[in-house]
Amino acid sequence: MDVKYQWRKEPGVRLQGTRALDRSKLQAPCIVAVPSGGFRLFYTAVGPAKPFSTCQGYILSAISRDGLKFIPEPAIRLAPQPNVQHMSLRLIAPSVSRSLDGWWRMYFEARGPAYQPTVICSAVSFDMLHWEFEEGIRLRNSGGVGGPRYLQLPNGRGRLYCFTSQFDSGGVENGRRISSSVISAVTADGLTFEIEPGYRLRDRESDYDSAGITAAEVIPPDFAGDFWTMFYSAWQDAPPGSHVPLHPSQDANAVFSGRSADFAAESIAADIAGYRSRIFVARSTDGLTWQRGQCVIEGPGYCDEAPDAVHAEDMSLVEISPGKFRMYYAACDKTGNWR
Repeated sequence: MDVKYQWRKEPGVRLQGTRALDRSKLQAPCIVAVPSGGFRLFYTAVGPAKPFSTCQGYILSAISRDGLKFIPEPAIRLAPQPNVQHMSLRLIAPSVSRSLDGWWRMYFEARGPAYQPTVICSAVSFDMLHWEFEEGIRLRNSGGVGGPRYLQLPNGRGRLYCFTSQFDSGGVENGRRISSSVISAVTADGLTFEIEPGYRLRDRESDYDSAGITAAEVIPPDFAGDFWTMFYSAWQDAPPGSHVPLHPSQDANAVFSGRSADFAAESIAADIAGYRSRIFVARSTDGLTWQRGQCVIEGPGYCDEAPDAVHAEDMSLVEISPGKFRMYYAACDKTGNWR
């Protein structure tokens, strides 16, 4: 069996909210190996020190020498822009890559009001601490895209794997989301992307992905004839009869009703209303057509005290030695504490 199918959970928690910027909720890690040594972990968070009252989340960072103990870095790396509608409320799910000229580029999901589709935008930095937004939108479609993961391809191009949402006849503004599947897009310059035909993975293929797929990260082949490996996080719907409050990110009136101002509590109430999430693996011969594999990370469920009892999602991987990877993932316990 491929070593990428075999995972052992490391004891303890890598990062949890301890300050006014991230005390309420943190999710969506992105791990980056620092060229001079050590690791930087980017993540989405929200807390009482948020930059404006209706802000639903922003991107922070923490630094580590060994990849196990992380120290939060001061200030916000990137925050929503209230005057830019498509990124006025939340920035989530960073994915960071390095260009040939030494600059870093971050792709992230940007959210405005719920009646507007989510999009993928970007920012650049020389030191991974000070970031500048790049003008425009990197990727969009009619239903919304998000959870980006950027992969440099052997041919010099790049590929974004991300989710895409589909809604019923009411559309984004008035409808219900009925699907969240994985698609991909390619680029020659990191700025202009072309969506590739078809889906990489469809949701609702089993009970475990009945509420959609939120992210997919791909490891390319090590040698000719090797497989591409995808890790993806899938949500299982709440059991029939569960009372599931509307998630504030899906509430078009969240800003006016005050639910956006209390985003952490309101969203956590939905997160632990019966949903589960887990991390699965798939493989491919070309990076486009995928064969599903097994579940590789899951928690024990609502009956247990484990930090990932209810949710394990939005994984990010880094190679720590030849052929050996460490996976970071967002975890939620049965009380709604995200780490």
